[in-house]
Amino acid sequence: MSFIEILLLAVGLSMDSLAVSVTDGALIKEYKTHHMVKVGSIMGFFQAGMTLLGYLAGISFSKYIETVDHWIAFLLLLYLGGKMVYESFQEKEDNQKINPLCYKTLCGLGIATSIDALAVGVSLACLNSAIAIETLTIGIVTFIFSAFGVYFGNHFKRKINLKIDLVGGLILITIGTKILIEHIFFNG
Repeated sequence: MSFIEILLLAVGLSMDSLAVSVTDGALIKEYKTHHMVKVGSIMGFFQAGMTLLGYLAGISFSKYIETVDHWIAFLLLLYLGGKMVYESFQEKEDNQKINPLCYKTLCGLGIATSIDALAVGVSLACLNSAIAIETLTIGIVTFIFSAFGVYFGNHFKRKINLKIDLVGGLILITIGTKILIEHIFFNG
């Protein structure tokens, strides 16, 4: 994968974390700058960690599936992207009873938003990618997007309704389609 593709993958994966971070920022009553770092760090850690876990799981069985690995990568990214697109059109309930800065809450949100990264890690194992670059890029991009999301959510509250999940889902679908097309038409 080129660095641009890795960056686009990281952006696509970070959209769930961004959406959650915007909501967290909107729920924070007494905003402080370190809240951005706290939320961004936890979200970035889980995105990077789950990508690495998926990769490690994937390499253990990639030699058995190498003839169909491009289809697996395509289908996983298509499913994840499609799920994100679908969820972007669903009504979401606002739960004001949670503490958006509680470590338990943030870790739960970090795990929930990074399940997609686990599947992407399996896809990356099928593609024999250099996982260190992907993992680091995914973690950093998610940190930046999540930190920005907290700031944005707190300062603009719910004045703007962005379809962040829609954009992320479309990016993942595009990357999956590109992988399939490259393998079928250019790698024989």
